[in-house]
Amino acid sequence: MSKILLLEDDANLNETVTEFLEENGYEVVSVYDGHEAQEKIYESKYDLLLLDVNTPGINGFDLLKESREEGVVAPAIFITSMDSVDDLEKGFESGCDDYIRKPFALKELHIRVETLLKRGFFHESKELIQVSKNIAYDIKNNELIIDENSVSLGNKESRLLKLFMKTEGEVLAHERIYEHLWDFDEEPSDTALRTYIKNLRKIIGKERIVSIKKQGYKFITEK
Repeated sequence: MSKILLLEDDANLNETVTEFLEENGYEVVSVYDGHEAQEKIYESKYDLLLLDVNTPGINGFDLLKESREEGVVAPAIFITSMDSVDDLEKGFESGCDDYIRKPFALKELHIRVETLLKRGFFHESKELIQVSKNIAYDIKNNELIIDENSVSLGNKESRLLKLFMKTEGEVLAHERIYEHLWDFDEEPSDTALRTYIKNLRKIIGKERIVSIKKQGYKFITEK
């Protein structure tokens, strides 16, 4: 289950968005002011940040800028009524990945959230993630490199590997993998998932993806 931090000082909108996201399978931590959001960001790790801009305490722009400077890499969407180019520029300079303007349809918000969660890596300072001594993932070019040669992956295998690398050491339940791998109009399949796992193991080594009985899978890199 993806974990989202929602900062929105409008109580009605906060409640509406929280209920909607929870109904769609997300874990939501909702706060009403920038200082509280700042505390939550440093207390826990989130898969995505949904931030209103004009908030009490610390505004969304400053909050995200400080968080990026502290190494927070979770993708961020600004919720705002601002529509000037200068505001848009300031938002992206502070480290956001997308904007949604008020008023908005909840379905649009869902699409934007899902799109970001299924993309690759965000705001990483390094360009290569080392899987083992001879295997690395090139974040910039979305390529798996084995013995200095680029290896192509299928769409689902590529998504799965990125999810594993972003959650190294965590036990991922099947449901969370389903959310990440399959789009709205696709039916998740445990048989298909096992096939994608098998295909990845052939490429990166079966010891990298550990099956945890009745829980899910855990990805381990070679230290």
